[in-house]
Amino acid sequence: MKTLRPLVLMVKRRLHHHPPPPPPQRSVGIIGAPFSKGQSRGGVERGPDLIRAAGLVQRLQEQGCAVKDYGNLSLEDAAAEEPLGELKSVRAVGSANRRLSDAVQAAKKDGHTSVMLGGDHSLAIGSIHGHTTAVGPLSVVWVDAHADINTPLTTYTGNFHGQPMSFLLHELRSYIPPLPNFSWVKPCVSARDLVYIGLRDVDPAEHHILKLLGVKAFSMSEVDQLGVARVMEETCDYLCTRVKKPIHLSYDIDAIDPSVTPATGTPVTGGLTYREGVYISEYLCQTGLLSGVDLVEVNPLRGQTEEAVQSTVNTAVSVLVSCLGRVREGNPVPADYRLPEP
Repeated sequence: MKTLRPLVLMVKRRLHHHPPPPPPQRSVGIIGAPFSKGQSRGGVERGPDLIRAAGLVQRLQEQGCAVKDYGNLSLEDAAAEEPLGELKSVRAVGSANRRLSDAVQAAKKDGHTSVMLGGDHSLAIGSIHGHTTAVGPLSVVWVDAHADINTPLTTYTGNFHGQPMSFLLHELRSYIPPLPNFSWVKPCVSARDLVYIGLRDVDPAEHHILKLLGVKAFSMSEVDQLGVARVMEETCDYLCTRVKKPIHLSYDIDAIDPSVTPATGTPVTGGLTYREGVYISEYLCQTGLLSGVDLVEVNPLRGQTEEAVQSTVNTAVSVLVSCLGRVREGNPVPADYRLPEP
């Protein structure tokens, strides 16, 4: 004990005279978007409540975030809707996204990092539109097994959760026909400001669009080859070489391998590991530019067991808390911390 005393006193002196500055408090605005009509499988509308029930707000508060939960938006329209050609639930999707856009704008104007809990991935239309309306041009990081960049003219299924990026990109404006309840949507993202991570199930038309527009994309093959650390370095170097814009992270839980997150509507084997999925969030958080987050496609009805559902939901919470300051090395030392007397 005597040999340790000088070291203990030195540490105590340093802590006393040079306390580390407290980390800046993050202010988080949570918006639940319980919407399922961008695709054909029921259950995904339960995602927001499940993620909250798994302790999201408490976890964020424990790591020093100020949290305002705006509750769930009223988005589902019970009225039956006939398809418009191949397109399903056009009016419902357009209306839900307009409400979500307004809600995200309000959260941003209140000074929060917006966190949208889906619901299906068609909701990215409203979330990103609202974000850009509030703060101006964004960079978008899209973490997903799928590119979701089909247009209404190329979609194979007619489901809007496979199309949201096409409505948001300036370069695809001429490929979007007029649709009921969509006149409010204005393209707001440049192809140069978009990066995909985790792709492994991309339609032929989407391949063509990505190549035509020169979109930066890291497939799972490239994640395997480069490693996730280099993928994130290259992503942020690419997005920040010109002007550092706020970053919007749109995260589909099916980006992660279904061995970890099976309770989702369109699982594809060969995805990100849990550690890779969380690392992406941690890295973007550390840039200081992360301004809005979507977490979508958690569907409890697609899990075969309660354990499968819980694994999916808990992973979603881990991704979100990592976006907002959690570090796996442990929490920072509080400014008033003192070692106990030996």
